[in-house]
Amino acid sequence: MTVELRVDAVAGHAALHLRPWSDEDVASLIEAYRDPVLRRWTRLPVESVQDAQRWLEIQKDGWESGSRLSFAVLEGRRDTGGTRLVGNVVLKRTHSSGGSAEVGYWTAAHARGRGVAVRALEALTDWAFDASAGEGLSRLELLHQVDNHASCRVAEKARYEFERVLPAVPPFPRDGHLHARHARA
Repeated sequence: MTVELRVDAVAGHAALHLRPWSDEDVASLIEAYRDPVLRRWTRLPVESVQDAQRWLEIQKDGWESGSRLSFAVLEGRRDTGGTRLVGNVVLKRTHSSGGSAEVGYWTAAHARGRGVAVRALEALTDWAFDASAGEGLSRLELLHQVDNHASCRVAEKARYEFERVLPAVPPFPRDGHLHARHARA
């Protein structure tokens, strides 16, 4: 299954293109992971071509099994007419029932503060609820560590309501926030 999502350009913000990750993304992925802020919030290090290939293989396996649908988020470039990697959004079907799933995201350093994560997350959320309506998906959960204030702001802007604080569970060293969004009736 190949899914591609598009987010229209809005005042001051270029259009976004969300597509499954590919082997051509190795260099861009390594570049994104050079950012210490990104590395602080992610569990799998990507420091070499081999790390990037391993990370991409996990994403490919997730698509094949349907358990992890991860999208590279690309932004149109006015200067070259091409695109540039600006982030990642993912739908994780971690629960045994089809009623809920988890979403996640990260944004490349050069794209932060421009609404990329919110816009990509909203596109993923709408698509997930629409594509999985027949399977009974009614709830998406978003988790982040309590000290990740930027992720909290993204969740709130994307209309994921804060529900509660979760206790720390390895591999996460700190308590977390659980946010959720429900399908439209």
